[in-house]
Amino acid sequence: MVKRDLVPVEHVERRILSIRGHNVIIDADLAELYGVETKVLNQAVRRHKERFPADFVVQLTREEKLKVVTDCDHLSNLRFSPHLPLAFTEHGAIMAANVLNSTRAIEMSVFVVRAFVRLRGMLTTHKELARKLDELEYKVGEHDEAIRALVTAIRELMSPSSKERRAIGFGAEEDAT
Repeated sequence: MVKRDLVPVEHVERRILSIRGHNVIIDADLAELYGVETKVLNQAVRRHKERFPADFVVQLTREEKLKVVTDCDHLSNLRFSPHLPLAFTEHGAIMAANVLNSTRAIEMSVFVVRAFVRLRGMLTTHKELARKLDELEYKVGEHDEAIRALVTAIRELMSPSSKERRAIGFGAEEDAT
């Protein structure tokens, strides 16, 4: 396999966005990575609709398109496009490489999948870290209550009692009489 003009996984990761709770890559970015025009990619998707169910590709709404254009400088040229872009999930990106059937698309699909996998791994790591922080916060909270109770008990022992204390020891009773 010839590694010409391939981009690092980190470059692909920057193109992956979170839309509707899913990690996706916009058609313009995927087309660029696969070395075809966006129009060619979208035509291939339309020709093979049965290969692209709703969990593989979605069409952005006007609001989503505006947010993507606003948030991603490299997609600013989409602002004036009359078309609403498509957003491909990991599986949709792989399927797009298959229907395009170009050497470049097949080579790049490996990098696209690796980028999606790395992001999924990072999300898992972040969720695990968040869980551990919650656990730690709970434990510290429990310790705070225990320490507070201990300090309260010590203070009670230190404070003079309003009751008279009975003398303890030999001869204490003799002194009292």
